[in-house]
Amino acid sequence: MRGAVWAGWAMTAVLFLSALLFLPRPREQTGQEPREPSARTEQTVSAARRDAEVVLRVWNGRETVETTLAAYLPGVVRGEMPAAFEPEALAAQAAAERTYICYHLQSGRKSAHPDADVCTDPACCSAWTSEEEARERWGENYAVYEEKIEKAVAETDGQIVLYGGEPILAAFHSSSAGRTVASGEVWRADLPYLRSVESPESEDTVPNYYSVTTLTAAEFRDAFLAAHPEADLSGSAEGWITGVRFSESGRVEAATVGGVTVPGTELRQILGLRSASFTVSAEGESLVFRVVGYGHGVGMSQYGANELARRGKTWREILQWYYSGVTIGPIPGK
Repeated sequence: MRGAVWAGWAMTAVLFLSALLFLPRPREQTGQEPREPSARTEQTVSAARRDAEVVLRVWNGRETVETTLAAYLPGVVRGEMPAAFEPEALAAQAAAERTYICYHLQSGRKSAHPDADVCTDPACCSAWTSEEEARERWGENYAVYEEKIEKAVAETDGQIVLYGGEPILAAFHSSSAGRTVASGEVWRADLPYLRSVESPESEDTVPNYYSVTTLTAAEFRDAFLAAHPEADLSGSAEGWITGVRFSESGRVEAATVGGVTVPGTELRQILGLRSASFTVSAEGESLVFRVVGYGHGVGMSQYGANELARRGKTWREILQWYYSGVTIGPIPGK
């Protein structure tokens, strides 16, 4: 990141252990315009940086503390992916998280925390879970799970996903509806490495893969009019939603609600649906939304990664499955 502090070996993350607990969930990243790749296509070993050499300033919700990527990263993997997952899936998650951090170190600090590189708010950056919180959550499984997390981080130490020699925006989500989504379907930036690809998870491997959200006519009207007061939601609810269009990935591309056409991603957010892969039907006095998957659908599917790991894919192969045309290499030096 321009303006970020890159330095030598740093203090341990003792001060950071008091951060708040956030349960695993798919990150809802905002769209970002692609940057032009630099002329650098590879990094020499001498220019590579290990996790312990990267200093981070982290906003934990109360204060900004200084730590290293090596100390910070295990907490993010604990917070973002179930520890029961396959080791290669956890390693892919660790490398994706490391890449996401490096991308933002180069892109600039977010307005939500101008004095820190990252934060522990999963709605902004990434979830983060301390060892103490993980011990309480995992109970008798703590020792086994913690060893898996630490190994996933150590085995990928300093390795990130690169496109044109630069860190990518390593978006990920919980589960896809058979295919991931190209970034241009969700955000305005159509990034070349965030294409739609097949993803192998299914109802047999994902809890709550299929979900149903039922809203009364009044509940739907209140929610939608709060965002679009110009909509005409008079008469029967059966005629409120028309012109539903689906993308090639199977998600709702757009729909017309009370005469107002909105993207499927916006409708998902307004109604609090688990994904934009849904169908809707009027049943009595209610609107019923049947949803597949969980998350924005861009980049790596976590449950898909776990299934690929079960099938023998390595963490590198998993990352190159979900991120098109990328290479895996060391964190760039100064």
